[in-house]
Amino acid sequence: MKKVLIMAGGTGGHVIPAISIAEVFRNRNVSVVWLGTQQGIESELVPANGFDINYIDIQGLRGTRILKWLKAPYTLIKAIFQAMIVIHRESPDMILGLGGFASGPGGVAAKIMRLPLIIHEQNSIPGTTNKILAKVATRVLTAFPDTLPRGEWTGNPVRKEISSLQPTLLSRIDRDRPPRILILGGSLGSISINKKIPQALSAVEKKYRPEIRHQSGKANLQETQQIYKDLDLKARVESFISDMAEAYGWADLVVCRAGALTISELAAAGVGALLIPYPYAADDHQFHNGKWLVSLGAAYMVKEQDLTDKLLVSILNEWLGNPVKLDSMAMNAKKSARLG
Repeated sequence: MKKVLIMAGGTGGHVIPAISIAEVFRNRNVSVVWLGTQQGIESELVPANGFDINYIDIQGLRGTRILKWLKAPYTLIKAIFQAMIVIHRESPDMILGLGGFASGPGGVAAKIMRLPLIIHEQNSIPGTTNKILAKVATRVLTAFPDTLPRGEWTGNPVRKEISSLQPTLLSRIDRDRPPRILILGGSLGSISINKKIPQALSAVEKKYRPEIRHQSGKANLQETQQIYKDLDLKARVESFISDMAEAYGWADLVVCRAGALTISELAAAGVGALLIPYPYAADDHQFHNGKWLVSLGAAYMVKEQDLTDKLLVSILNEWLGNPVKLDSMAMNAKKSARLG
């Protein structure tokens, strides 16, 4: 049986696409093992999905104190040797890196041991690790076009339940029901989105008032529910949405951040979006992710610092009262999807 070692960790943006790939390998009778860190989200998600994981000791350096920078060479060399031990023990036929702290040492170890190394970059602005590994990798795959030298544009892995969805086409269905808006603030929830979007929806013309579904994040659930109650707006507020395929299929419009996986899911599902990129993302990569979808006529983007009540109300009135506009965005999103 063939074996693949996957390196992905740190955040859901790296780990969730990697799990989608791992499941495809498993369904094709390819053995999958993982390389990650104990402090990353992979330590929970990977075992929960039935995959064995090996750990190495490595952390990111961005924004850390000078002492960690001074210790960095020793830490990196140690992590490379740990990765080599794992690779020797697991004997994979191929190594696949999707980002995260373990990918750097693991990628170097793969080249030292002369094993095929494939990397995948999920964002339109590549991370430092993938910039380096792209120079030595056997193949370089990217979610967005023109991201890395030698990059092959493959898109991001998206679950089949999402990619099989078709645009609702609001203008062609029974208009007895109101439009539907799905509000997503990321897995932790965005305080800015949780407060500003309900306020704007309360000022939308009554004839355009939508059905509302809002993912608030666990810490903000009660506060967000109270905001809707105070505004006398009916909304389904949830801390977390486990079935995103069902949520995208329900929605006519999505208000969300512009993480790489979210952008790919919007395209795969075929739904238009108002994007509010996370302002503190490394290298402002969410803004650059969103620009791609905007350029295709599938979304509109507003930076958080420009997000005024007046602008939000204007956008929502225009879109919620114009099903043809929403349909056009949905179809443009679906056409942009890179599905493999």
